[in-house]
Amino acid sequence: MRAARRGVVLGQGTLRRPRQRAGRRPGDPRHGRCDGLRLRLDRGGHVRAAAHLVALSLCLVPVACSSAPPDEQGAPATPPASATSAPAAPKASPSPSASQPPADGAPVVLAISIDGLNPEALTALSPAEIPALRRLIDQGASTLDARTSRELTITLPNHTGMMTGRRVDGPDGTSVTFNDDDGRTLEQVHGSYVPGMFDVAHDHGVRTALFAEKDKFRLLVRSWDRNHGADDVTGDDDGRDKLDAAAIGPAADLVDDVTAALRGDGAGLVFWHLAAPDAAGHANGWLTPAYLAAVREADRRIGDVLAALDADPALVARTTIVLTADHGGPAGSRDHGDATLEADYRVPFIVWGRTVSAGADLYDLDSTRSDPGTGRPGYSGPQPVRNLDVAATSLALLGLPQLPDTAGTPVVVR
Repeated sequence: MRAARRGVVLGQGTLRRPRQRAGRRPGDPRHGRCDGLRLRLDRGGHVRAAAHLVALSLCLVPVACSSAPPDEQGAPATPPASATSAPAAPKASPSPSASQPPADGAPVVLAISIDGLNPEALTALSPAEIPALRRLIDQGASTLDARTSRELTITLPNHTGMMTGRRVDGPDGTSVTFNDDDGRTLEQVHGSYVPGMFDVAHDHGVRTALFAEKDKFRLLVRSWDRNHGADDVTGDDDGRDKLDAAAIGPAADLVDDVTAALRGDGAGLVFWHLAAPDAAGHANGWLTPAYLAAVREADRRIGDVLAALDADPALVARTTIVLTADHGGPAGSRDHGDATLEADYRVPFIVWGRTVSAGADLYDLDSTRSDPGTGRPGYSGPQPVRNLDVAATSLALLGLPQLPDTAGTPVVVR
């Protein structure tokens, strides 16, 4: 059972701090939690923001929300309350040894998705205009020729794929073919429970958090909350809620929350979604001056987090960043829904951290990967790097078991 907690206000959300307890490293079956900061939003559904109080209930997992950018399909859905019983998540398989966590501290992974980031923007802008992204590329291993899921190049299916490692279609897919939250859970959509990387991390005592700018991410928060998450059958029972912190709001308001989630003792897994380029693409066209300005804005937010990491040598030494996008967008177009267009299905994939080969091309590091060129490969045969590899790569970096039945696999980073 979890110890009682007292509230701690950190940025957008009212988060909770646990009593101190013996720590555990990933894979250690003796304890149900790592020691240190255990982040959780207020169970009562209240969110504290600078000078006012906002209440937003989401299936008993509260989400901070304030003027998030509009998504591709207009106003956000208002999810009805629902409660279904979820079975235990399938047992995960052992993680490959391509990426091992730092030996001198519990690893932390920050997975970042820049919504609608066409890789052409990273070459159109000078290093001085996007210093944070250029730093991640120059000091990390990367490719500007990764792929989305083959089936769809829209936001919700690809972000679901990032967090689960699953393709869209088929018995081992997510079945998420829509692009707005309709109040259901992934289990209700697919017909059986869909575990994600937060299942594995939470059940092995790793701190977890999800921060996003679009209301449609409520689908994912709800799917893994205390009403709908799978039973924890790994070590101590830490409950069904797989996310310890979740907030939806503007990127500028979430920087402090992201930084707070990265800090704390023990291992951590944080997902951060930035939406400005996508919003600018829909409003003004991809690769237009307004779009490139939005990419620079996303870069500034990432730079804020990098500055916080740089100020904490111990934290930066054990933190790895995995960055990609859910889709691109053709130059001048205000849409990205054609999954047969290279400008839509081509995305960047960047891994940065102490254990990563600096300046390396991800395809050069892994002979089992196939650089797709301009192609759109299916799921059979040699695979390109995909945004679906986020979950597997994050779990490997944390030294955790892999999810079963996934299209995504760990990216080799050295």
